[in-house]
Amino acid sequence: MTIPTSTYRLQFRNGMTFDRAAGLVPYLQRLGISHLYASPIFSATSGSTHGYDVTDANEFDPVLGGRDGFLRMSDALREHSLGLILDIVPNHMAASLENPWWRDVVEHGQESRYARFFDIDWSRRLTLPFLGDTFEEVLARGELLVKADPRTGKPAIAYYESFYPLTPSSYEGREREVLEATRPDQIAALHDRQPWRLMSWRDAPRELSYRRFFEITGLVGLRVEDPHVFDAAHRTVLDLVREGRVDGLRIDHVDGLADPKGYLDRLRAAVGPDTYIVIEKILGEGEQIPQDWPVSGTTGYEFITALGNVFVDGSTHEALTAAYRSVAGDVATPEDELRDAKLSMANNNFEGEVATLLKLALRLHEAEDVTAIPSEAMHEALRELLVAFPVYRTYGTTDGMPAEGKALLDRIVGDVRGGSHAPDDQALTFLHRLLAGTAGDDSDEARLFRTRFQQLTGPLMAKSLEDTLFFRNHRLLALNEVGSEADPHPASLARFHQEMKARLQHQPDALSGTSTHDTKRGEDARARLYAISEAPDHWAESVNRWREMNRAAIKALPGGPAPEPATEWMLYQALAGVWPTDLAPDDADRLKALEERFLQYVEKALREAKQRTTWGDPDEAYEGAVRAYASHLLSPENRSFLEDFRATLEPFVRAGLVNGITQTLIKLVAPGVPDIYQGSERLDLSLVDPDNRRAPDFHTLTTGLAEGRLPTEEEDWRSGRLKQQIIRRVLHLRRNHSLLFRTGGYLPLAPEGKRAEHLVSFARQTGDKSLILVAPRLVLGAFRQGDRPLSDRWQETLLPLPSSVGGRAYRDVFTGRRFDPAENLPIAWAFVDHPFALLLSA
Repeated sequence: MTIPTSTYRLQFRNGMTFDRAAGLVPYLQRLGISHLYASPIFSATSGSTHGYDVTDANEFDPVLGGRDGFLRMSDALREHSLGLILDIVPNHMAASLENPWWRDVVEHGQESRYARFFDIDWSRRLTLPFLGDTFEEVLARGELLVKADPRTGKPAIAYYESFYPLTPSSYEGREREVLEATRPDQIAALHDRQPWRLMSWRDAPRELSYRRFFEITGLVGLRVEDPHVFDAAHRTVLDLVREGRVDGLRIDHVDGLADPKGYLDRLRAAVGPDTYIVIEKILGEGEQIPQDWPVSGTTGYEFITALGNVFVDGSTHEALTAAYRSVAGDVATPEDELRDAKLSMANNNFEGEVATLLKLALRLHEAEDVTAIPSEAMHEALRELLVAFPVYRTYGTTDGMPAEGKALLDRIVGDVRGGSHAPDDQALTFLHRLLAGTAGDDSDEARLFRTRFQQLTGPLMAKSLEDTLFFRNHRLLALNEVGSEADPHPASLARFHQEMKARLQHQPDALSGTSTHDTKRGEDARARLYAISEAPDHWAESVNRWREMNRAAIKALPGGPAPEPATEWMLYQALAGVWPTDLAPDDADRLKALEERFLQYVEKALREAKQRTTWGDPDEAYEGAVRAYASHLLSPENRSFLEDFRATLEPFVRAGLVNGITQTLIKLVAPGVPDIYQGSERLDLSLVDPDNRRAPDFHTLTTGLAEGRLPTEEEDWRSGRLKQQIIRRVLHLRRNHSLLFRTGGYLPLAPEGKRAEHLVSFARQTGDKSLILVAPRLVLGAFRQGDRPLSDRWQETLLPLPSSVGGRAYRDVFTGRRFDPAENLPIAWAFVDHPFALLLSA
């Protein structure tokens, strides 16, 4: 198997086509990339900005250039010796009439040859939850009409631009009569003869008849556990692998599959042993990928979490919490907030999924035991189990639950039973047996229960933690990232080293990402915000000063002030993360451009928090007041605030730039395959999607990649040129010493002396080759105390070198300077040219 030495993630669509990507290939080669890592490229719904709403898994999207465009891109990659990794979506497809499989199911119902392709409950009519109101109200307003479908000419029920095909038996032989139906009762009668029924989107959480992706009704679950469906959905992908045009696959949301291991085993058998496979999988604290999964690792969310241990000052953990509460007030603990979010999700957003599980459980118990369990008792036990799950899911199959899954399940059940919300013990015991595969004869329905339960715990966790709690708990936004815990332990450099050792042991070939299309903010925004942990009291004082300066912009509403103090804390912190390094307070045009991006983020943050407004039921008065406050912050007329904010932010900006370089070096040198998200080779100060999916300035990126000496002037740090050049230099080093980076041991190094706690250091070594990284951390204090060069601060600080890496000659990767340390490396000596060192044994 060819393992990438590095990947470069491109987001197709939004202007990125196959031909444009082909034009970037020479740049990627110069940067040192070994594999282009492409977002989904197959046909998706019209106007899709991401491609995960697939309509045809075997057609290259014409918007991107179709098959011919793909082949031109593939040829360009081959010409420059770059590989290709495709992001594929086996878990779901678009529930759209643009999807020919779905359209056929809508038209023919259970008689469709694709009826078993999707997770549909055929005990009732297929629900189509795409009306703006109830069917009765929409019909009464005359919004439903019978028309000929302009694409097929066949009769259809039209709802604005959507034409829902009628099943042939409802009109064959009387097309004219059907097309002339205009009265509401005629349309209703015709609607009742269809294998589907139209309904309001608001009723989807309760009444949906198909499994959806998370809570997105426009994405329907695909049954790739069926070999026939697997073959149909992977035909083109497998052809590309066999033709040698695709070298690796990234599997989207593997936890959403009925049987992840079964799917991966089938995929591995189809692509052979030489295809690189990574999975999108969020690991909980201490969790590892099952050892028998035939993959190289994850896409790297846990790597971001580990980095927090380097850049967050763990000694201020309690002080930062106190500072936050001094502004936000008596906020709930993260654990209580997460429980509240999970309960809300189970009771509302996933009400239908929970109801389906409840019906199954009651039916299975009734068949097994004469002693009935009341529905409410079973419901409570089911809900408590769902809420208590600390990880995305277990991996029980038709063969039962694997040992590690049983152990986890036993622990969770024990916690629920002994907790303050313990449900009926008989119900809990029965559900435990169902999930463990020990209930009765473990019937098909019992196995279905186990599968559906496991497919629900992941979305429940994701929507509750990542898309609710992380928009409520604003203590330190840098830690509110995909893969993080609700209430992480105080940061610890020792924990980081422990995580890297585990990474080398369990998934040395996994991707190591720091920005993705799904991260809550860009890697350099996060690097800057980490620095708040170094001065929590100073930050709180600043926030209170800014709140006073902008107090007149707060609006009193019946539900409380808008924004409330906790939201103000969030707004200032989010603005601090996204503020461009060179933005002047008097630059009205750039302030306006930033405002447009920031307001989009503000709306999403408020709605995801689900406290005073939601996507389904937006509070326009509240949202308008908070948006107005955010606009006021960035108004050129608010000059005194902008100047104060910019001046206060400057030390955090500079500390963030240092953190960003250290973060980049760690990603390039630590175990794993570094993934460069498009544009993040320079500064990535983006906010949550869609902001993080904006097209980068590829002209600047491609023309600014220079050879020669490493640029280290102030402007090079601020523009990201230094970061880009570091990436280029180390990626080429990785290509030349791939064995060292892939299999080399990981050796934590412990600096000593005056500034020891401000350094992170480790070595990679294999055979007679060693590589030592030394880089700064926790440097905010240096910038707050003055403009003294960082290199002057490292006197009296040494790096002791163990015998395995000491006593040999080294050369600095960036300058070529020779070092001959015996037992100790003086940091001031190593940092003469730049405040970091990457030393390769000569």
